[in-house]
Amino acid sequence: MNRFRFLIQYLRYYIRASTKHDLHSPFIFNLMTGVIEKDRKEKIQEPIENLRHELLNSTDEISVLDLGAGSSASVSRVRTIRSIARTSSKAARYARLLYRLSAYFKPSEILELGTSLGISSLYLHAASPHAKLITLEGCPAIAQKAQQNIDRLKVNGIHILTGSFEEKLPVALAGLSKTSFVFFDGNHRKAPTLAYFNQCLEKAGEDSVFIFDDIHWSPEMTEAWEEIKSRAEVTVTVDLFMLGLVFFRKGQEKQHFTLRY
Repeated sequence: MNRFRFLIQYLRYYIRASTKHDLHSPFIFNLMTGVIEKDRKEKIQEPIENLRHELLNSTDEISVLDLGAGSSASVSRVRTIRSIARTSSKAARYARLLYRLSAYFKPSEILELGTSLGISSLYLHAASPHAKLITLEGCPAIAQKAQQNIDRLKVNGIHILTGSFEEKLPVALAGLSKTSFVFFDGNHRKAPTLAYFNQCLEKAGEDSVFIFDDIHWSPEMTEAWEEIKSRAEVTVTVDLFMLGLVFFRKGQEKQHFTLRY
């Protein structure tokens, strides 16, 4: 990630982003006022944040297999748990947003591409405890640590599939009746992102919600985001800079929103 480019991208986003006072779409206005703006810490989230705090201070080391952006081939290297927690887990503010989105849309099934240490999985599950939640993680050592974190909080209902997304995504999709709520957070490259999107799109419905992480992380992620927006099946998108929301609401005018968050 080029930090200077990232800063310029953010400044451009902030200047053109709308607030609730600029919105005329009832669906987006309700989403903005009832979900996006409504940020507060909830008691149910405290154990997850206590876990995050411990992970951020852990000097334990594991051997990481990198299958995502930045690696032309599988690369194994030793990393501390705290460095993984700092760079790969969703920040608390965005984890709470995922929680609110899950609680608002009440999906019966959730698919997450990119478990990392399990923080976002735990937030999604806390918001929709009765939903079937499948999460994919490419690195065996990280998946094992995530499972330990989930078990430690005595959470049932989160199913981790370990292996490459190319191998495990078809398995996950076969176990879902539809892709009602999907969080894409595992490979920050254009071609894989679009490939995963196309696979998940086959089971999407009118009430489906797709969430893409780091849509402005790199030029090719921005290109992937623009291509997703252009798809005929996509009717409404929301750019929150760090996250992109995609909706498939039939009968609604195609609209793209950039909202300040």
